[in-house]
Amino acid sequence: MTTCPSCGQENPPIAKFCLACAEPLPTQSLGLAEERKVVTVLFADLVGFTARAEQLDPEDVRAILTPYFARVRNEIEAFGGTVEKFIGDAVMAVFGAPISHGDDPERAVRAALAMCAAVEAMNAADPNLDLKVRIAVNTGEALVTLAASAAQGEGVVAGDVVNTASRLQEAAPVNGILVGEETYRATRSVIRYEEADPVVAKGKQEPVRVWRALGASAGPGERAAGRVAMLGRGSELAVLQRIWERVVAERRPQLVTLFGPAGIGKTRLAAEFGQLARAGDARAITGRSLPYGELIPYGAFATQVKQVARIFDTDGADAAGEKLERAVAELLGTEADGVASHIAMLIGLGREGGVDDRQTLFFSARRLVEALANDQPTVLVFEDVHWADAGMFDLLEVLASRVRDVPLLLLALARPELLERRPTWGGGLPGYTALPIEALSEEHAKELAAQVLLQMQKPSPAALEIGLVGEGNPLFIEELAASVAEDATAAAGELPTTIRGIVSARLDALPRGERAVLLDAAVVGKVFWTGALQRMSAGELDLAELLDSLEGRDLIRREPVSRLRGDQQFSFKHDLIRDAAYATLPRQQRRQRHAQVAAFLEETTAEIPAASALAQHWREAGEDGRAADYFVLAGDQAGRGWAKDEAAGFYRRALELLPEEQRDRRREVTRRQAVAMQATFHLKEMLAGQGAGRRGDPSSVENRPG
Repeated sequence: MTTCPSCGQENPPIAKFCLACAEPLPTQSLGLAEERKVVTVLFADLVGFTARAEQLDPEDVRAILTPYFARVRNEIEAFGGTVEKFIGDAVMAVFGAPISHGDDPERAVRAALAMCAAVEAMNAADPNLDLKVRIAVNTGEALVTLAASAAQGEGVVAGDVVNTASRLQEAAPVNGILVGEETYRATRSVIRYEEADPVVAKGKQEPVRVWRALGASAGPGERAAGRVAMLGRGSELAVLQRIWERVVAERRPQLVTLFGPAGIGKTRLAAEFGQLARAGDARAITGRSLPYGELIPYGAFATQVKQVARIFDTDGADAAGEKLERAVAELLGTEADGVASHIAMLIGLGREGGVDDRQTLFFSARRLVEALANDQPTVLVFEDVHWADAGMFDLLEVLASRVRDVPLLLLALARPELLERRPTWGGGLPGYTALPIEALSEEHAKELAAQVLLQMQKPSPAALEIGLVGEGNPLFIEELAASVAEDATAAAGELPTTIRGIVSARLDALPRGERAVLLDAAVVGKVFWTGALQRMSAGELDLAELLDSLEGRDLIRREPVSRLRGDQQFSFKHDLIRDAAYATLPRQQRRQRHAQVAAFLEETTAEIPAASALAQHWREAGEDGRAADYFVLAGDQAGRGWAKDEAAGFYRRALELLPEEQRDRRREVTRRQAVAMQATFHLKEMLAGQGAGRRGDPSSVENRPG
């Protein structure tokens, strides 16, 4: 069976396209058999059911377990997880494999909460069931077998993350959920927790810290407000304000789309603008398209309508209908005939009647929106439009193109992949603006990191490094700063699970050919060449086209000058992308590719200038002897340039790789290292003496009489 990387559907071996979503399936030449991924594992087990089943007829056992397993599977799959196996009355599910979503820990915990609610509902429907469940959720790195068939009981993931999740499930309270530390860190802004006693798990040297999940503190896709004031968005906010002023003055509706990757600050910017609009006596209403869970057609618009009519999800159908009719009547007066019933059908509240075509419903939605804006200048914010259903896209475009003569701003927030789903988005509309949200400047990135650290009462000199590693992405910077503040041993360059998940999800969304090229390029380094990629792909890919597409996606950059004559040079736009791509490759795949890159560099470069790069690649390829030779060569080269400190470092790396039995070779390298270290010592002493002499020189400026 072949698992589709786009939707997770399993397909027969002969299939070339997914039977569910029609995307091309990976071929052996384009896909890896295994990958390293950060995944979240969910374990659930019924409490005391084994002893109970002993007293029951087998058919009665099946009558209980079959609907339970069906309900559990539905909840897991609704949140994007994959059921890997059922074992007796236990279930194991994986989130983040075979594809990452960017928020897999959150999806897993929300699924666990939904499973607890489902068991409670089943017991309420049949008190004789009396089912009790223990659930654990744990996040960590695993080896993912992409070709494994969960339906046939084949293991999809392997690693300590699975074993730990199993141990935590055994310690979970009845009808409760325990999560591990990585899951907690990744989800604490949207899930309410209480810390529980550490779990002494078999095979673990130290007790495992755990938290009990109590419930959601925010809806799917929602994020807590930023920890500090918004920085570096003055120009974008000014653009929105100018557009809004024209909308109000000329009563001419506009559609504006804020484009940017996850975490770049689209929601924060929209919230700040919404506050300014409300301060000017406008109405700002937000709706969100959801990536999972309870998906309803026109979901974002439905949320906005419910806010206008003050409809709560806890309202019954009759109460919700009455509120909608009352709100529509207040806005449209005598012209409200039929509009409320049409809106009810559109947003899933209508249970009776129907219309002959969708345009009738859209026309009623248009009348409602026009009435809202005519009553009061209105901003309708559509968050996460890239996840919207096709109907929501159509409705938004109808509103943008046909609403007239009212002060209305339609503000859509989207990731760049929106244009892949809807290439014509905004095309042909006279009142349309696309506003890209770029990364923060180095200055603002540093300031943001410093403010987050200060707010957490953990000021640190690492603010600049955090800002640089976060590459101007506010979410990344905040997560990195929080990680450093909470763990003094954490380095600013270590990526929290949240960041790895977001970047990995972007890579997993790439077409297979482009993704394969990016993984190969990551082995070469931040800078790479077409020739090296050709060596790894063995001519199986159209590299020119794939590299051009990756550049168009703003993942890599074509550089105007190349260090290799006759070979095009590229670079990753962000180190985070390169690091996430490299971390995906299993060790054996890395070794093979490093050896290919090293061979390429030996053939195309002079060995002395490329010595340090060759040493690194041969070391990662497992060729310690060749790597040691190049480290010595790099040390000699650095020494000749009086970079004695660097030379000593290269010799040290060579000694780490040389076997003990090569005594003469080790003795010679040790001698060179000692010479380099001695030269470094004398150089530092000389510079220190020169500095002291300058400070004590009576002719110096500081010592001249006043």
